[in-house]
Amino acid sequence: MVEFVSYDGKYPCLCMGTLIIKVNEKKYSLKDAMISGGHICKDEDWNMWAEQDDWGIDLSEFPELESYRKEITRVVNENVPQGCCGGCI
Repeated sequence: MVEFVSYDGKYPCLCMGTLIIKVNEKKYSLKDAMISGGHICKDEDWNMWAEQDDWGIDLSEFPELESYRKEITRVVNENVPQGCCGGCI
């Protein structure tokens, strides 16, 4: 079972922060593991904006969580506003 505890990422770099989750009652702290599904757009005049979409999760530091990827991703997307805040423009 996966439980969302907290996430402290915020504008201007929403994807940089510490995600805290519990998996089977064990607490994990995943630093800078959020991957924005959003992207930066521009028009022909170089006006730029961010489009948001669901989060992905980098579990490379926690291979033991790989079998929980779908559930972790679902819980994160239910609790964290969609990413791409545009902070990297």
